[in-house]
Amino acid sequence: MKLHRFQGKNTKTAAEQHLYQALAEVRSATEAQAFLQDLCTPAELQAMADRWQVVALLKAGKPYRKIYEETNVSVTTIGRVARSLLLGDGGYHLIYERMEKKK
Repeated sequence: MKLHRFQGKNTKTAAEQHLYQALAEVRSATEAQAFLQDLCTPAELQAMADRWQVVALLKAGKPYRKIYEETNVSVTTIGRVARSLLLGDGGYHLIYERMEKKK
């Protein structure tokens, strides 16, 4: 395993960079499923799935309360996703738009 490229003062950053590289190696939904099921607990996977579901509903202009009623995802989580859409690094937007183009 070649971690030496990222090793430095901040090992958390190095570990995160290594994870990002691993994610970039995923080539299909089947591979993503296998990798994420090995990497995450069922609760972590559900939390990520919930957040991703909320992205589409927020982008469709649905109000928080309606999203909560449809998904049972907490209003707090919905707010966090909305904040990431507004102030985050653009990852939600990037992947959402790519997936929309494939429809």
